[in-house]
Amino acid sequence: MDYKKTNAPLNTVTRDMIDMSQDTGNVYETVCIIARRSNQIAGEMKHDLEKKLQEFASLNDNLEEISENREQIEISRYYEKLPKPTLIATQEYRDHKILFRNPLKDKMNLD
Repeated sequence: MDYKKTNAPLNTVTRDMIDMSQDTGNVYETVCIIARRSNQIAGEMKHDLEKKLQEFASLNDNLEEISENREQIEISRYYEKLPKPTLIATQEYRDHKILFRNPLKDKMNLD
């Protein structure tokens, strides 16, 4: 899912974890699924931001010669205004957009 086109809230929202864990039957497992997806989203966001800011990097950066680039500031502000990765992952989980499986449960079902 594209994290730029998410409908996740920008602020922290209190959620009923017991209600959210109906799919897995385990609150801990639900939190682990959301945390793992959140780490994936954070990695994607970091990679994209670094790729965009790489255009502005110069080889002769000195502490004395740091200049502010308006485009660079706008890019940074855009990424700061995006919802946090945990909120995006939680919204994806609630919308059933995360595919997950538990290998231990799969193994027990085969036996």
